[in-house]
Amino acid sequence: MNDLINIFVNSVFVGNILLAYFLGMCSFVAVSKNIDTAIGLGFAVVFVLTVTTPVNWLIYHYLLAPGALSWAGLPDMDLSYLKLITFIVVIATMVQVIEMLIDRFSSALYAALGVFLPLIAVNCAILGAALFMVERDYNFVESTVYGFGSGVGWMLAIVSMAAIRIRLRYANTPKGLEGYGITMIVTGLMAMAFMLFSGITL
Repeated sequence: MNDLINIFVNSVFVGNILLAYFLGMCSFVAVSKNIDTAIGLGFAVVFVLTVTTPVNWLIYHYLLAPGALSWAGLPDMDLSYLKLITFIVVIATMVQVIEMLIDRFSSALYAALGVFLPLIAVNCAILGAALFMVERDYNFVESTVYGFGSGVGWMLAIVSMAAIRIRLRYANTPKGLEGYGITMIVTGLMAMAFMLFSGITL
């Protein structure tokens, strides 16, 4: 249980997929101008990461990994070189399925998130979580917790940035740093602040 808590806390703070690895920066910078849109995209990223990471784990360990096809009588088959393209296809497919389900069962939620869902299919943070899951050799439960934690960490970062950028509108920012310049500086400061959690032991 402590291992799962450690994975969750690490993925939210110290190993934040956005602030530690700078994955998903394009949508982070573009959408963090408004609190409501940041929250909407954040929830969508949490949901997609929580679903796609364990799905990609199943596909990798039962189809792609070395020896994964031993159940089909092919113990020497190694399709791990296909993991990148397979993960991308799974992410795009899951985003489409989720979009159709939301549209079918909750038109109000679709109206709120529909604009953001296509962005998630090209968010490199989603693919990064799947690749880290393989690299760190997580099991199914650990991968699910890691996916959820990574989504929560990404959402925390973008909502925090949106709140800071609202305050920056009324700040006396130097002329050469207005816009994306000050945004990048604040992102770096946030990354350093999140790294302070590295001293926490559970």
